[in-house]
Amino acid sequence: MTVWGRQSRRDLGITALVEGFFASAWFGWGGGDAPAHWQTPLIAGSIAAVALAVVGAIVGFSSPAATGVARDRAASRRYGIITGVEFTVAGIGAAILGTTGQAEFIAPWICLVVGLHFLPLAAVLRDRLLIPLGLLLCCVAVAGTAVGLFGTIAADAVTGAGAGVLLLTFGAIALVTGLRTPKGESTPVSAAG
Repeated sequence: MTVWGRQSRRDLGITALVEGFFASAWFGWGGGDAPAHWQTPLIAGSIAAVALAVVGAIVGFSSPAATGVARDRAASRRYGIITGVEFTVAGIGAAILGTTGQAEFIAPWICLVVGLHFLPLAAVLRDRLLIPLGLLLCCVAVAGTAVGLFGTIAADAVTGAGAGVLLLTFGAIALVTGLRTPKGESTPVSAAG
């Protein structure tokens, strides 16, 4: 078992905050063109995601800052670079899709880029769960594209619902793990589970 490092209660709470926030955004995006019978579950998912973000913020910001990944300057720099590349690639792709009349595929494109950016972030943030989350988000992007091309449901509805569920689930896992980690201590993070 290869140990990447340790995630603190603070890191796990902030992970839940970020993943909950973005889960809510994805549920909202998915609701725009979703079938009517999807609206109630998407709204419920969005409410649950906001609740997750709020509890994650409380757990994260009430824990000692000295134990968090954010205190590591090298990790912060790598995080900034990876996130900068993510936003640039997502923005360029979205602009191309929008100007070529393919706006319905912007959500799958952004989901794919987000999923891919989680792969290098896993080591930077010492969060092994970002790898399966990233890969699953890539699968959602492919599914959303396929359904948009060949199905009767909008690509952004499938992508938004799928990404929202994944981010909500993984954020909840982070929160539960954080709540089980005493303040000031860290949870070992391994590459092999």
